[in-house]
Amino acid sequence: MNNNNNYQDIINLPHHISKKRQQMPISDRAAQFAPFAALTGYEENIKEATRLTDTRIEIDEERKLLLNDKLQIIINNIKVEPMITFTYFIYDNKKSGGKYIDITNQVKKINITNGYITLIDKTKIPIEEIIDIQGEIFKNYQIDYN
Repeated sequence: MNNNNNYQDIINLPHHISKKRQQMPISDRAAQFAPFAALTGYEENIKEATRLTDTRIEIDEERKLLLNDKLQIIINNIKVEPMITFTYFIYDNKKSGGKYIDITNQVKKINITNGYITLIDKTKIPIEEIIDIQGEIFKNYQIDYN
């Protein structure tokens, strides 16, 4: 049989559409093959592998002095539970690195011995991971080391 003549008798026929059954939506057609995916979890693993993390920044001595002074101001005003914005590093639990986040809330307690700041909502921030502290309370003080 000549390969050039294969399907010549049906190639130009119109596409059959059933009169008894409704056509399956295109979005559902691919889904019917999903249970046969050979690599279950592969797509999630690819997403995780390509997810970027930040590298933790080592702050210099000048920045440490500035942060310590700001912490002391907060400690001196702890009774008014000042509203403060902290920028700090959170380690990623799946890969190396992590991310920096900003959190703004009232400070409830600073425990220098254990190295944590506790906010009103009970969030605990590790002091050694903080790279910036901002708040209205600092406007009354001259503490700019830049």
